[in-house]
Parts: sequence; C-alpha cells; structure tokens
Amino acid sequence: MKAIAHRPGRLAFRDSVLDTDPATVRVIVESSGFFYPKEVEVAESLVRQRLAEGERSGYYFIFSEFDGQTVGYACFGPTPCTLWSWDLYWIAVHASHRGQGLGRAILSRVEEAVVGALGKRLYVETSSRKLYEPTRAFYLQCGYKLEATIEDFYGPADSKCIFVKVLT
Repeated sequence: MKAIAHRPGRLAFRDSVLDTDPATVRVIVESSGFFYPKEVEVAESLVRQRLAEGERSGYYFIFSEFDGQTVGYACFGPTPCTLWSWDLYWIAVHASHRGQGLGRAILSRVEEAVVGALGKRLYVETSSRKLYEPTRAFYLQCGYKLEATIEDFYGPADSKCIFVKVLT
C-alpha cells in the first residue's frame, strides 16, 4: 500500500458506523460540489439504513479519521444475485483533505474487505460529465478498467461509466 502524504497528525480507519455518521457523511458529500441534493440524501440514507438494520442492510462502510475527525468514507456491498461481485456505492473525501491519498487508502481498505468476504470483482459507476474526469482518472490509476458506458443514462450527455477491478 502506498504511503499517505498528508499534513502531520493521526490517521485512523474504522468500519463501525456511529450515530453521528449520517450528518458527517452529508457534510463530506456536500463539500465535493459534485452531487445533486437528491444524491446527498441517498448517501445519508444509506448510513441511516445501516444503523437501523446492521449487516442485513447489505451496506458496509470504511471511514477515515484525521485527528479524531471523520474526513472521508466509502459505502459498498455485495451485488445482489451474484456469486462474488461487489459494488462500491460511494467514496468521498472532504474537500479540505483531498489530494493527500486518503481516497486511495480508503479504496484499498474496501478492496481488502471485499477480498476478505470472498468477493472477486468490485464494480464502480460514475458519470461521464467533464466534472467527473478526475474521478474516472482516479479509478484508472487504482487499477480499474472501464468495462462499459451507457449513453445518456443520467440525462442528456451524461452517460454512466462502469468500472471494474478483478481482486486477488
């Protein structure tokens, strides 16, 4: 795993979900400026669902904390009706902590968790809009392959890009 370049401080990761996480996830996702209000609501609701249902929800989380403050997270889970496929639903780092390798570190921990659960493939969906060019580049740099593009999926000139990584 690559070293994380960040300002001095204590970095930690956790997979447990705290009662304060729905509001924290909202702040993290909103800080990006990428998502529509309905998408922010969905991100927050998945955390609430995990709190209410536990593992039955099918949603798993990795949170990154810097000096005790949650600054990034990922939400992922097994793809229903498949043998070993998993989906990465959300990954976000607060705008104030971007560019320090936290996204890559979180994604690495997601991949480790999926492999630990006997998953073999991790799928990611994102937008084709210009705003998402850095996101698509991030997945390519992390070893993901663009598997498919579904034209105009989200709206006119906003296609769905599906990435996959075969995990070992």
